[in-house]
Amino acid sequence: MSNIPEQLRYAASHEWIKVEDGIGTVGITDHAQGELSDVVYVDLPKVGIQVVVGAVVAVIESVKAASDIYSPVTGEIIEANADLVKKPELINQDPYGAAWLYRIKLSFPEELNALKDAAGYKAQIGE
Repeated sequence: MSNIPEQLRYAASHEWIKVEDGIGTVGITDHAQGELSDVVYVDLPKVGIQVVVGAVVAVIESVKAASDIYSPVTGEIIEANADLVKKPELINQDPYGAAWLYRIKLSFPEELNALKDAAGYKAQIGE
């Protein structure tokens, strides 16, 4: 059974976002990290780039597979979590805390309405 925090919004592609003051912090869900297994490498987005909702912005590689990470919203990447470059295993250990991937300044906050709440995400993954 996955950990699915109530205060977050979820994309169908297994990213989560927490928004405070127009800035979104994005990571992958506990369910996603469990499916990937042991994470060994993370390719993070460059600070300053503009991304659109649904665009591939990062790649996570595990011992099992490489997985594209999609942006749940449109905006400008303002920070990437450099700690993950040295310690990608944090994604397996703390997917909703220390292992956030990047921060994005939202261009269209209304895009959040298209994302799932915790109950919707639980239904998607069959929990």
